[in-house]
Amino acid sequence: MDIKIAIVEDDKNIRESYKLLFEVSPGFKCLALCETAEEALKKIPGLDVDVVLMDINLPGKSGIACTYQLKEKMPKVQIVMQTVYDDSNSIFASLKAGASGYLLKRTPPAKILEAIEDVIKGGSPMSSQIARMVVESFKKTSNDESLNSLSLRENELLGLLAQGFRYKEIAEKMFISMDTVRSHIRRVYEKLQVNSRTEAVLKYLKQ
Repeated sequence: MDIKIAIVEDDKNIRESYKLLFEVSPGFKCLALCETAEEALKKIPGLDVDVVLMDINLPGKSGIACTYQLKEKMPKVQIVMQTVYDDSNSIFASLKAGASGYLLKRTPPAKILEAIEDVIKGGSPMSSQIARMVVESFKKTSNDESLNSLSLRENELLGLLAQGFRYKEIAEKMFISMDTVRSHIRRVYEKLQVNSRTEAVLKYLKQ
């Protein structure tokens, strides 16, 4: 089954090049091209999209704000941010908004395809420069006490999330229903004061 993609990018040349990339790559299908966040918020929620490739710097509403609002409307959609800048503030703001990955625009086309496949499998793809910044941030930050509030069951679930397992796989491994998995995840998010899987996993890996 093809991975269905929406592209949010204000640069026409880049937008069209991404569209062409997905058209000529087996296993991928581009469902929408959006020039602005406002257009994306109108168009994408009505489509059966798996992954959104999101430019962080858009005219009007930013890609970060668009990510947050799309995740509210489409909790299951995976969003991979793209930017020419590798500043830490944008990275963590994007992850907090619900993005699952963060790539620099100079990422080669083949790596973009790999990243999209990775995020569908439950991964959090990042350019090597981005990953290095994330690791450095862990070194500077002390252990988060909120992790101590998790029950053994919630810790087990968070560990499986960190390993990249999807909700269905977690339900099977923990011998619980999908509804129970979602309920546990909501409580984990509340206790850790996070809004996304990626942010929860980052806190878990930091300990």
